[in-house]
Amino acid sequence: MEQPSFTPPYDAVEPTEEARQALRKSVKMRAHLRDRGQTRFEIEVTDLSLSGFRAETSFTLWPGTVVWLTLPGLAGLEAVVAWRDKFKYGCAFAKPLHPAVFDHIVALSQR
Repeated sequence: MEQPSFTPPYDAVEPTEEARQALRKSVKMRAHLRDRGQTRFEIEVTDLSLSGFRAETSFTLWPGTVVWLTLPGLAGLEAVVAWRDKFKYGCAFAKPLHPAVFDHIVALSQR
């Protein structure tokens, strides 16, 4: 599987709007995240793009960690933690979302 491209060291802060690679939509939805150690915990997804998402959780994750995002009604989506700022995280999907899946997730968040 192709890994998302990041050049270490990973940025510890959220990227600027100019640095974003894709349009982001503000969402607010509960989801679950799982790491390779099989630890599953709840997160709140706060924005989403075809290439990644931003979330908040009190669980500690480190940049470079591979995770799987599970949203209601969808299979787990592989991603890597790109940055961390206290309890906020930015993650990049291993494979970009299909635009129809992206639209479906955004619509779910508005219910």
